[in-house]
Amino acid sequence: MRILLSDAEADPERVAELTGYLRQELLQLDVDRVTAVPGAPAPPGARVVDPAQLGALLVTLGTSVTALNQVVTVLRDWFGRVRRTRADSRPALRLVMDDDVLEISEASDEQVTEALRAFVERHSATTEARP
Repeated sequence: MRILLSDAEADPERVAELTGYLRQELLQLDVDRVTAVPGAPAPPGARVVDPAQLGALLVTLGTSVTALNQVVTVLRDWFGRVRRTRADSRPALRLVMDDDVLEISEASDEQVTEALRAFVERHSATTEARP
């Protein structure tokens, strides 16, 4: 599963910090691996950082449906906390698993919960079927 965190109102350092916090939470779960997705190298002399690469994580789930449920629960809780603790924050999540993409930005807690539940349901059968 690929996770992309972004925040239109935050500077790149804040996005990197939030991504680091999320990564630490995900590492506590029954997942095989959580790695930052490396971006393309910057051209010589460039000072611009691609914010999308700062907030990109790759989570290797293995074959456990439980791991997928755990990851989604952490994402839901993390997303809610970030929105509640920073009034000026406008976080967005983009989850990619196989060819399925889920994007969440301005949604209520209930909408986030429902979208993530549907995402898990779509992938539960394929996760169980993997060798």
